Amino acid sequence: MRITDLEVVPIAFRDPPLLNSSGVHEPLALRCVLRLHTEDGVVGLSEGPGDRASLDRLAAVRESVRGMSVFATTLIARAVDAALPGAREVDRAAAFSLIEVACLDVQGKVLGLPVSELLGGRVRDAVPYAAYLFYKWAGHPGEADDEWGEALDPDGIVRQARRMIDAYGFGSIKLKGGVFPPEQEIAAIRALRAAFPEHPLRIDPNCAWTPETGRRVAEELDGVLEYLEDPSPGVDGMAAVARAAGMPLASNMCVHSFGTLAPAVARGAVHVVLSDHHYWGGLRRTQHLATLCEAFGLGLSMHSNSHLGISLAAMTHLAASIPHLGYACDTHYPWNAADDVVVPGALRFEDGAVPVPTGPGLGVELDEAALARLHRAYTESGRQVRDDTGYMRRFRPDFDPALPRW
Repeated sequence: MRITDLEVVPIAFRDPPLLNSSGVHEPLALRCVLRLHTEDGVVGLSEGPGDRASLDRLAAVRESVRGMSVFATTLIARAVDAALPGAREVDRAAAFSLIEVACLDVQGKVLGLPVSELLGGRVRDAVPYAAYLFYKWAGHPGEADDEWGEALDPDGIVRQARRMIDAYGFGSIKLKGGVFPPEQEIAAIRALRAAFPEHPLRIDPNCAWTPETGRRVAEELDGVLEYLEDPSPGVDGMAAVARAAGMPLASNMCVHSFGTLAPAVARGAVHVVLSDHHYWGGLRRTQHLATLCEAFGLGLSMHSNSHLGISLAAMTHLAASIPHLGYACDTHYPWNAADDVVVPGALRFEDGAVPVPTGPGLGVELDEAALARLHRAYTESGRQVRDDTGYMRRFRPDFDPALPRW
């Protein structure tokens, strides 16, 4: 079962004006869908980043993996590394991840097994996800208000949480912070605690706080947060907060690859690693990460960026196969689900969790019409990169993305 081609289809789909420490999401998010073709006509699917640099890396490895067996993923990883000399570890891992997921999809289709079985079997039949809340504008400037409406204060965040929990049943809540002064975001967390007294809460300011501010926020929210995510930049900043914090510190920023794990462990900077198969080098390498986290006494959860159903399926198969996963996973899916590229039915939320697809491979089928529509949107947009800061500066020219901010 050999690879004959990698067909990469860049896509653009609607994204609300979600605020973060870097600015605000543009009207279109960029992703790509990979169709891995084999000599026997079986096609494997995967989904990943769609910025120009990611597409260029996939183009660079295309010839290197042609003719290789879909079962030889270790050799494919070596071929990807050789085709990307000088690339960062995280970039090589991201390119390989797209190929590995598609290979596993093919393997499952050939063997008649879901990917979770190829990963050793599922230890849970459904994977819990968290409500991922954002400060947001009512709509993109110049456009009508979207269905979610404005959320710029604690009341707006609570309304957003109620809508999301009513629709999906989430049992945990995460707030993307780093947007307003810490006092305002502390107030939002306290409002969420009052409205949802039983839901575990998290906040992620994306390194917008100095260590001094991070320690102060940790003290004020002690006993309120399940964990505090990336309050301050770098291993040293995180370690400074961790020494004073009463809750675990989580990260996908100072720990984002195998090379960054040991320094963070040595400094006691991180207690929960937010894995992401898109960046850690695929599903099996993320399983290896879980083993390391267990060995070092670190918790494990799952990071998310704007994504569609192919990624959600891969995340769910992976999370189902990891016993050490101790926290509900992040997902942007509710923000982007209306533009999904998979045929409805295989993925659904039940009480905040996604039942593991049981069909062969990833268990999802590509909606060709939706893919074509989103590829047209990408082509017509002329976009090549994600630029939250540039988009914000169109409306607030003095916006400064430098971190830490408070």
